[in-house]
Amino acid sequence: MMKTRSLAFPLSRTAALLSLALLAGTASADGWPYPGWKGDAVTRVQAQALLQSLNAELLSKPSATRTLQQWCEAHKLAAEPRIRALRDASALKPADADIRAQLQVGADEKIGYRRVQLACGAHVLSEADNWYVPSRLTPEMNHLLDTTDTPFGTAVRAFNFTRRTEQVKLLWSPLPQGWELQPLPAGGAKALDIPEQVLQHRAVLYKNGSQPFSLVVETYRRDLFAFSLNGQGAAQ
Repeated sequence: MMKTRSLAFPLSRTAALLSLALLAGTASADGWPYPGWKGDAVTRVQAQALLQSLNAELLSKPSATRTLQQWCEAHKLAAEPRIRALRDASALKPADADIRAQLQVGADEKIGYRRVQLACGAHVLSEADNWYVPSRLTPEMNHLLDTTDTPFGTAVRAFNFTRRTEQVKLLWSPLPQGWELQPLPAGGAKALDIPEQVLQHRAVLYKNGSQPFSLVVETYRRDLFAFSLNGQGAAQ
């Protein structure tokens, strides 16, 4: 089983630069259509801090759906800040031997699969590949998963499940490696370049504290930052 790898970012310099950000503010970015996201040092530190905060919340909470719901509300990403699951009913990705081992099932056990996007308004915040064991769910849960776009975490909420993160991949770092030992990018008025994918988690969900029933690979997207930084301009 893979070990959880936490992401540790230097905080002392982060705190200092964030203080500068509050004093100086930032201007509108040219490319990313939300004001404030420049490619300068202060904005990069703010983006790193936001990414760190989201990662910490995801690692500390059992439901990624609930965490994204809170993020959606806090950052006012939509007029109605509600997480919706957009299910790709045609997607099929059979469970391999590693997934079966982590779910503690044999080669003949039926494994369900869902491919969904979690969206807030028009913004897709994450994409998830989810393998689960139908025999370990209730008939009502299986019916919801088979026939609706209900987010997985919402469908199985009655289990009061626990989540164990097996792997974390930082797909984007606003700050370059070794940033604390060298001058930070000047950036100027150029927009901060945010890639489509910024973070990925692989996690196993457990019921009764010890029985695995789902393995999920979640890829978080740049629309997490689809708001005006430091309250500059109107949210889109």
